[in-house]
Amino acid sequence: MAVVVSSGNAPAFKAKMTVYVFVCVVIAAFGGLIFGYDIGISGGVTAMDDFLKKFFPTVWEKKQHVHENNYCKYDNQFLQLFTSSLYLAALVASFLASAVCSKLGRKPTMQFASVFFLIGVGLTAGAVNIFMLIIGRILLGFGVGFGNQAVPLFLSEIAPAQLRGGLNIVFQLMVTIGIFIANLVNYFTATVHPNGWRIALGGAAVPAIILLFGSFIICETPTSLIERNKNEEGKEALRKIRGVEDINEEYESIVHACEIASQVKDPYRKLLKPASRPPFIIGMLLQLFQQFTGINAIMFYAPVLFQTVGFGSDAALLSAVITGVINVLSTFVGIYLVDRTGRRFLLLQSSVHMLICQLIIGIILAKDLGTTGSLGKPQALVVVIFVCVYVMGFAWSWGPLGWLIPSETFPLETRTAGFAVAVSCNMFFTFVIAQAFLSMLCGMRSGIFFFFSAWIIVMGLFAMFFVPETKGVAIDDMRERVWKPHWFWKRYMLAEDDDVEKRTE
Repeated sequence: MAVVVSSGNAPAFKAKMTVYVFVCVVIAAFGGLIFGYDIGISGGVTAMDDFLKKFFPTVWEKKQHVHENNYCKYDNQFLQLFTSSLYLAALVASFLASAVCSKLGRKPTMQFASVFFLIGVGLTAGAVNIFMLIIGRILLGFGVGFGNQAVPLFLSEIAPAQLRGGLNIVFQLMVTIGIFIANLVNYFTATVHPNGWRIALGGAAVPAIILLFGSFIICETPTSLIERNKNEEGKEALRKIRGVEDINEEYESIVHACEIASQVKDPYRKLLKPASRPPFIIGMLLQLFQQFTGINAIMFYAPVLFQTVGFGSDAALLSAVITGVINVLSTFVGIYLVDRTGRRFLLLQSSVHMLICQLIIGIILAKDLGTTGSLGKPQALVVVIFVCVYVMGFAWSWGPLGWLIPSETFPLETRTAGFAVAVSCNMFFTFVIAQAFLSMLCGMRSGIFFFFSAWIIVMGLFAMFFVPETKGVAIDDMRERVWKPHWFWKRYMLAEDDDVEKRTE
């Protein structure tokens, strides 16, 4: 699969930002909204008494106990499996989705994602036992794996080159909007007895239906058509999305790029070559660090967390709605700053920012929240405020940049293979956190926040010394302008150059 971008040395191709492209971007980005909705809905549903009584009665009984343990009342491996099974399924599905994207195209892959979503929603919302619930979550995971692989590729290939960065981040923006909508749904369905949780889980069907029927309106990307030898269809699709007649130069560029990419028979093997290691290592570690900021632990279980620190059930969900609004608005800040201040500045600033927040939250909980009882209202309010400030820092940095940097640093011949590995790594580490967080909270108590603080220090140092600045550098120029001058990564480029010289002697 080839994601074609213009060379930094070539003039920009002629293109208009057409209404049709805007519609295509919005429809495709609903794949991100579904992903975000699931992140937000899981924690709210697992805090609803009706849901717990039906599927996890032991957790519900612990929750009702007069002297319940604040840190352990939700500790149940099956409850965690409800959330985390989706991400394990998405990990497996991302590699299958990569093959489907190559063989059938981006548009059918998004349609497959929609079908998986709809079946999964039907099973979870209509579940009568835990087996049905988990199978539904696994199918939702396949939808996430297919959607997260196809949508960013689709957005990259459909957008005019000069707007590619901004339009790509629409995916992350829709993820944050999905989280916000889920928090609103959680808030209003929490008082609907006994089936509020069914309404909440069933809500994911709405964006899935929009993506399914919308996918019949949008076109296949020119790159996908041309790489599957449908050159004339690709040329017509390119003319339609660019809104101009003179598309020959860009068309020839796509044909040439697809020819080069087709010569690489095993892109995954090429990822292990020395020259591929810098973006490969950074791409994987960014996914690890993105999850070990602790963000999904807070987003998955925001309602649970706020209940733990002393808010009532409704107030807890309302607090989660507030964090959702902050998440959306702060993503706009990231869109505005990323090409002005650069990637490194945002990563470093937010590392300090998030570290301070995690430490303050951890100190308050260690000092004032025992295994029973609750925080005083002033302390609980401070915790909520710093959770919100923490979400701001993540939303304009490690959130969008965890996806952006891997998508712009791989060379063309390994770009989609590298991105598939990045997606699967993200799903794996999301699974680890989702499956382990409640048990970690039970065992480590307030120490969980110091655990994430330590990771934030590590990732901040990694960003400082090993993540190069890519602002303003054309994707095709990364090797010469980013990797070769870098104090550490240049050794891998030199090793590759030496191998080439030996083969030509």
